[in-house]
Amino acid sequence: MGAETTPETTTERAGLRPDLRQRHVRMIALGGIIGASLFIGSGAVIHTVGPAAVLSYAIGGLIVVLVMRMLGEMATASPSQGSFMEYARTSLGGWAGFTVGWLYWYFWVGVVAFEAVAGAKILQTWIPVVPQWMFSLVLMLLLTATNLASARSFGETEFWLASVKIATIVVFLVVGILFVLGAWPGGSFSVGNIAQDGFLANGPFSVVHGVVIVIFSYFGAEIVTIAAAESREPETAVRKATSSIVWRVIVFYVGSVTLLVMITGWRDIPTTTSPFAAAFGRFGIPAAETVVSAVVLTAVLSVLNSGLYTASRMLFALRGNGWAPRWIADTNRRGVPWKAILVSTSVGYVAVVMNFVSPDKIFYFIINSAGAVALFVYAIIAGSQLRMRRRLEAEAPERLKLRMWGYPWLSWLTLAGTLAVVASMLFVDADTRAQLYLSLISLAVILGVYFIQRRRSGRERRKTPLRSSRDHG
Repeated sequence: MGAETTPETTTERAGLRPDLRQRHVRMIALGGIIGASLFIGSGAVIHTVGPAAVLSYAIGGLIVVLVMRMLGEMATASPSQGSFMEYARTSLGGWAGFTVGWLYWYFWVGVVAFEAVAGAKILQTWIPVVPQWMFSLVLMLLLTATNLASARSFGETEFWLASVKIATIVVFLVVGILFVLGAWPGGSFSVGNIAQDGFLANGPFSVVHGVVIVIFSYFGAEIVTIAAAESREPETAVRKATSSIVWRVIVFYVGSVTLLVMITGWRDIPTTTSPFAAAFGRFGIPAAETVVSAVVLTAVLSVLNSGLYTASRMLFALRGNGWAPRWIADTNRRGVPWKAILVSTSVGYVAVVMNFVSPDKIFYFIINSAGAVALFVYAIIAGSQLRMRRRLEAEAPERLKLRMWGYPWLSWLTLAGTLAVVASMLFVDADTRAQLYLSLISLAVILGVYFIQRRRSGRERRKTPLRSSRDHG
């Protein structure tokens, strides 16, 4: 036991500094699942599913809650800079760690580009004379600088961006409840809207369709387990964050969507603009659309900021296993992996350029080929927990400070549910099928690279003794 490192020394030995405060980690956990997909995308989900979109968000949220509980169990038992990549490596083997690490990195660099483009579109509606590419470049440079400054700079930026998102949702929930109960000026008792045309207005399969769409809205909750490794008390941070995700999903997502279909009949909810802006307009709040656009911009910047941080830390952790170039591990005097940040950002710059050069081909491929990555990551997390829990119970049960509910049955059910969502992507529509096929191509390429690299390393190891004997002969 004397050789076992503490979470703090593990982080510092990696070259990083535990500069994130508990309030930073807490806000990253709270805001991690709130993105532009909730503020804008929820309208399209409701239009597709009908009032039963509430069920789609609840089922998708349940899968994420269970995955986060499994991740929380592993992270409190063994805090690690690489988080689930390390758990996959030690539990399932090098192929799993390599695959989930590079898939996750690829996903986030694609998201960085997507959010930079989304933020530029919002800004251009306010200042149309400035070209969109310039706004994208400015946003990328701004948040790259924030990440390069220090981990604390990232945390502070994320703290305030997440605060705006959370404050907006809280105001919406409070005023929305009063409105649907008829206790707000201009409101009337409209709870019955949730059953307009029948709760399952578009049929039961539409709920499955909805789950496939919304499951990606929750992706980002797991960032807290990566960020917590750079805090002073990683075990405490992870335990609190993963324990509180239940109410975050219920309140932020299920609660908000429930209110949306009560405030307005589901057929009247906008699909291309923010349903939250429409709701705030009904509340009588002046300049509702502009206010919500500003909030959506903060949500976009928050995801962009978190994406750069997460991609760089995963790349840094990949280097720790020899799965990325040696120079990736370089840190500056503030403990920031600056080369990992610049590499991750440069891919984002390329993708942003591709959006303007070839939006229907290269940019489309970059974004959609990472479409099912969230589900692949969840499946590997579930498989890692099943294996790791068995080993911990046999060797070190005292490290199980946070336990997965209903193990092993709920763990197996979560894995089966995740794979079922992957399979259902084949039957939903052409877009989701394309995302699945492109994601499978990404998965196959990364697996292929791993086995090629392993074979090459094996050959080099076999040649080394021969060279040594000749040198000494």
